[in-house]
Amino acid sequence: MQHSLYFHTRKEAIERMNRLGSEGRPFFFLIDYQGEQCLVEEPEKLPFSELRFVFPKANNVPEKYRETKFPKNFRWQPHPVNFEAYRRGFNLVYRHLHEGNSFLVNYTCATPVDTDLSLLQVFEHAEARYKLWLKDHFVVFSPEIFVRIHDGFIYSHPMKGTIDATVPNARKQLLSDFKESAEHATITDLIRNDLSCFSTEVTVSRYRYLDELQTHRGPLLQMSSEIRGRLPKDYAACLGDLFFSLLPAGSITGAPKCRTMQIIQEAEGYSRGFYTGVSGFFDGRNLDSAVLIRFLEQMPDGSMVFKSGGGITFRSEVNSEYEEMKRKVYVPLY
Repeated sequence: MQHSLYFHTRKEAIERMNRLGSEGRPFFFLIDYQGEQCLVEEPEKLPFSELRFVFPKANNVPEKYRETKFPKNFRWQPHPVNFEAYRRGFNLVYRHLHEGNSFLVNYTCATPVDTDLSLLQVFEHAEARYKLWLKDHFVVFSPEIFVRIHDGFIYSHPMKGTIDATVPNARKQLLSDFKESAEHATITDLIRNDLSCFSTEVTVSRYRYLDELQTHRGPLLQMSSEIRGRLPKDYAACLGDLFFSLLPAGSITGAPKCRTMQIIQEAEGYSRGFYTGVSGFFDGRNLDSAVLIRFLEQMPDGSMVFKSGGGITFRSEVNSEYEEMKRKVYVPLY
């Protein structure tokens, strides 16, 4: 990856976030899945030609600025891993679950996609809560909030549970699905415990609410919850320590987190890189961040790969999990 951007180590990123936080100075951040490549930079120092982001309350893109035309007709042909290859990884995960090494494992795959869309086209025209483009490397159009800090409270919004919104009684089906409900409860409890390490009055303020996401193949329903905690008054001075203590996000690892990450590495057989990492913005007082899912990556040879997956529990069924992984390979252009 050839960029003029300076990526920090984990230690450097924590120290920089602590310093900027204590000084009340705004900054953008980007952290990979392993927490090893970290960009922490003041917004005016971000090179627009190399990195662009549009978040709900912050961006570095001029209003209505577009370099590319909307692609009314485009090629999008995924080539997912075959079922037998997927099942080998699934069976490995399943064995660990039955041996009690994990309660929930987020198992993902890299899917080559034949497309005539550029990363910049997807960034400029996709409809998503969080969008991020890194030149010649990847584009993200994520619907998932990681954590938000507002007026001294921290909020997390783990997202677990997906269904085709056009299925009859889709909302009822998703909310009554025992496997999805158990998976969602596990992650909600994991995040609640994470927030309890440094905040008080931790509570699940909204449980299992549904959002509808639009894709080029039709709408999806996704299930989320909101967990809230009260931060100490001096939290900004230790913002880096606080934030990194939550990484990686529980929704894209599983529980317990450390052992599950070892299982993920064994099962997936590829590097996640910035996929399932986090990115966000601190405005000097409040913070907003996203989990980097819905991730299209450009390979060194110019080909495209879409990374996606889902949570596996001991009640998971391999065929439905395989279909969910494929269903998430989409672009929100419509």
